[in-house]
Amino acid sequence: MVRSKASGSGALDSRLWRSARFQRWLNRRLPPADAVVLNQGNIFILPTRQGVSFLVLLLLMLMAAINYQNSLIFALAFLLLSLFMVSILHTFGNLSGLTVKAGTGQPAFAGEDAAFSVHLSRQGERSHEAIVLGWDTERLAGADLIEDEQALVRLYVQSRQRGQLNPGRILIQTHYPVGLFRAWSWLDLEMSAIIYPRPVKGGELPVAAGTSPDGQLLQRQGADDFYGLREYQPGDPLQHIAWKSYARTDELLIKEFATSVDQRLWLEWDHYPHLDCENRLSRLCYWVVRLASTDDEYGLRLPGLEISPAKGPQHQARLLRELALFEPAPAASGGPV
Repeated sequence: MVRSKASGSGALDSRLWRSARFQRWLNRRLPPADAVVLNQGNIFILPTRQGVSFLVLLLLMLMAAINYQNSLIFALAFLLLSLFMVSILHTFGNLSGLTVKAGTGQPAFAGEDAAFSVHLSRQGERSHEAIVLGWDTERLAGADLIEDEQALVRLYVQSRQRGQLNPGRILIQTHYPVGLFRAWSWLDLEMSAIIYPRPVKGGELPVAAGTSPDGQLLQRQGADDFYGLREYQPGDPLQHIAWKSYARTDELLIKEFATSVDQRLWLEWDHYPHLDCENRLSRLCYWVVRLASTDDEYGLRLPGLEISPAKGPQHQARLLRELALFEPAPAASGGPV
C-alpha cells in the first residue's frame, strides 16, 4: 500500500518540529486518538512577537519609573502588567475544554485537494472564539463556538500520490483575546483519506472480449443455443429444416441458433504492457471514471485480483479503491523492472 504524509509549512515545518526526538516526546505526550479534550496537559502557550515586545516595553517603563521615581509610570506599568498576566488565562481558557473529534476523509484523485472534516464541541456554557486549525499554516480554517455548541470545520490537504493519505498532526491554535499570547496544540486524530490514481487518457477503450451464458444474444448465426423458427428460404441448409413442424403444418420452417456473447467490459492490467505500474493504474482509473457515466457493466483484472463486471456508484468506488491501494509484486532478482 502506498502511504503518503502531508507536509505542513510555517510553524509545523520548523527544525524542532521535524526532529525525531521532539516527535517521540510529542507521541508520548499527545498519543493518537480520534477525539481529544484540550486541557493543561496538551495545550502549549507562549508569548507572540507582540507579547514579547509588550513585555520589553513594560520593563523599560519599570526602569524609567524606578529611575525617575514617578508614581504615574509605576501605576501604568503595573496596570499593563496585570493585562499581560490576565491575557494568559484568557488565551489558555479559549482552548481549554474544547473537544476536537475526527470526522471523515473524502477520497480524491492524486494532485487534488483531499477534504477532511473535524468536529468541535464545547462543554457547558463556555464559549470559544477565534479558533483556527489545519495542517498547512497558509490554509488554516477558523471557527467560533459562541451560540452553537458544535461546529463542523472542513479542511483541505494537497495530495501528491495515490494511496492512503495521512495528513499527520493537526494544528489548533488561538491568539484570542488581545494577541499577546498564542495557545496551541498538535493533535493526531488518526485521520486518513484514499487517494486514487491520477486519471490519464491513453488510447481507445481496452475491451477484453469473451463469451458467457449470461451475455446477450447478438450473433443469430451461431450454433450454440436454439433461438427460434423462421420461414424457409432457398439456399438454407436442409439439416436445419424443422421436419417435425413440417409434418404437422406442411410448412417449411428453419431452426435458428444463436451464440451468447458477453457484452460486459473488462479493464485489464495487461492492456498496457509497455507502461510502468503508475501509468497503467492512471489509464485504468480514467476508464473506470469514464465507464461509470455509462450504462455498461465493467470489471477489473489486476495481478492477483479480479472484480466481476457490474455498475453503480458502489462498484465504481470499489474499483477506484483497489487501484489506489494496489501493491505491485516485487520484481524477481535479475528480471525486468
